[in-house]
Order: sequence, then structure tokens, then C-alpha cells
Amino acid sequence: MWEERFQTKDYVFGTAPSQFVTRHCKSFPQGAKLLSVAEGEGRNGVWLARQGFDVTGVEFAPSAVAKANKLAADYGVAPKFEQADLFSWDWPQNAYDVVLGVFFQFVGAAQRKTLFGMMAQALRPGGILALHGYTPKQLDHGTGGPKILENLFTADILTEAFPNFEILTNEEYEAELNEGAGHAGTSALIDFIARKP
Repeated sequence: MWEERFQTKDYVFGTAPSQFVTRHCKSFPQGAKLLSVAEGEGRNGVWLARQGFDVTGVEFAPSAVAKANKLAADYGVAPKFEQADLFSWDWPQNAYDVVLGVFFQFVGAAQRKTLFGMMAQALRPGGILALHGYTPKQLDHGTGGPKILENLFTADILTEAFPNFEILTNEEYEAELNEGAGHAGTSALIDFIARKP
């Protein structure tokens, strides 16, 4: 499904970074080694590389990775984009200062627990986990995201998923998004920033 979706001339979610990334990157150590999970077409990874971060992005869809590499070349930066299934990727341990997940709500509760565990293990002690997505209220808006309730995040779900982390931000809110055709209009969102012990 994702490969088919990204096989377009235009960037489905635009080429500008997520507003979450621009708002919260001040929480990331300058020059941090950063992993972007389900990076898509490169909008976040390329922008973060332009800010001086050492970026690795992992994405399943080959067409999205090709577009990400083109966007990076257009801006003269060289983040590392890898095409891989997140559930078979060779996740490094204690390797990243920041692990970022923006709108990656493509799995239900059981697989999400596994994915969150791998993301936590990839972080160095003291590293920052940064997650952004939709809450269940998004089903009322229909302006993007999955149509499956169990794939959506709440503050309680994320708190319980990372019980030993120091929570810095855990906020549910509504905002207008204008991030390509894929995310447009009033949206029910959540921002989660936490530090690994």
C-alpha cells in the first residue's frame, strides 16, 4: 500500500518538515545522531540534516526512499536513508541520541509494543524519544491518518508504553495542518517527548 501511495510525482506530505519537528527539535542535542522511523519521502530527515543533525531514516517504500534521496540532493545534504521493513531491520542497540517517529501509525497495539521496544533499545541512555501522531478524535476529522482506532495514540497509551522514561511533553491538542495532500485540515494530534533513563 505505501509503495503505491508514494509512486506520485508530488510529495504526498510535502517537502517541508512536520510542524512537530520544527517546534521540538530544540529538545534534541545539537549535532545529535538521530534515527527517523518510517521516514517517508524525506521531509523531516532532510530538514534535520540541514540543521546539522546526523540523520538515518528507515522507510519501507522504495519509491519514498528515492524521493527522499532526491530531496537531500536538492538541498546538498547527505542523510542516510535505508529501505527496510522495520520489523526485520537490524536495529542497533544504544546507538542514537534521538529516535523520532512522525505519523507512523500503521500498526495495531501488539505490533506497536514491539516497535516501541525496538525504538527504546536503539536509544542511548539519556537519549530523547520524540513521537507525533493522531489521537482517536482524528476519526471525527478525517483529514489524514489511519481509520483504525487501535492504531491511534493517547497520552495514556504513550505513558504506559515507556514507563521508565522521563516525560518532557505529552500533549493532546487540535491544530490546522497543511502538510501536503496527505495531512490537510483540522487535526487531532499528540506530541510526546521523553528521555531514556
